[in-house]
Amino acid sequence: QVQLVESGGGLVQAGGSLRLSCAASGRTFSIYSMGWFRQAPGKERQFVAALTWSLGNTYYGDSVKGRFTISKDNAKNMVYLQMNSLKAVDTAVYFCAAARPQAASGLYDPRNFNYWGQGSQVTVSS
Repeated sequence: QVQLVESGGGLVQAGGSLRLSCAASGRTFSIYSMGWFRQAPGKERQFVAALTWSLGNTYYGDSVKGRFTISKDNAKNMVYLQMNSLKAVDTAVYFCAAARPQAASGLYDPRNFNYWGQGSQVTVSS
């Protein structure tokens, strides 16, 4: 099993920045990709960003391209989400997720991720 622990959420003013962290433990050797999803009240869980561990490819949702950056620390089994130029619409609970091997196209679908963190609230105020 894989355990994911998120941190770094909080309250930030519009235009500001936050960095979320996700620590993976357990059977981390089974992880092929990790991603970030978010869910705002009344909305579906939305793809934010993802990466593949071995290849280092990154993927972003259209709404965050150019503003968010996903990165990793291989030695620490950590994944980060740097969020810049935050907007009120970015307010959501952000979830870290990990997946076993899958096609790249599957990274956009939360149903393809096997492990999830507890979620971290990000609130962007005007």
